Amino acid sequence: MDRSLLLVRIAGEMAALESDRIQSVVELDSITPVPRSPAHIVGLAALRSKAMTVIDCRCSLELPEGDEAQEEDGLVLAVVVELDEHLYALVVDRVEEVVALEGEPAPLRADLLPGWSRATLGMVETSAGPALLLDPAQLVAGSAALEAA
Repeated sequence: MDRSLLLVRIAGEMAALESDRIQSVVELDSITPVPRSPAHIVGLAALRSKAMTVIDCRCSLELPEGDEAQEEDGLVLAVVVELDEHLYALVVDRVEEVVALEGEPAPLRADLLPGWSRATLGMVETSAGPALLLDPAQLVAGSAALEAA
């Protein structure tokens, strides 16, 4: 069975998410903050009358804020995934394209920043070039998972 990937950019880096884990790509216009939530949780938003937690991928990956985010007219671009029957909107800077996965993910051969190392399943080759294959569960967990350990 052919597997496909959604290529996204986060802090200028090409990253990939397996397409079969993605519910949709959306532009969020209304996010409700959640008091006392971890820093990587932006808040809550609604998708087709269902609540979803909005995750700031830059913050989850322990990266600095940037001005590269594709935010027009106050809209935030996010990739929606479902984990354990809960919806999460993963905020990304850009959505590039859907490509076929060429082979299996390869182990990382370079030292990455801690956030990238924690959330990356490996390096994948695509028709658009190499990309880091991300684990949505690690993006949702954020760096708080390390702090709790």
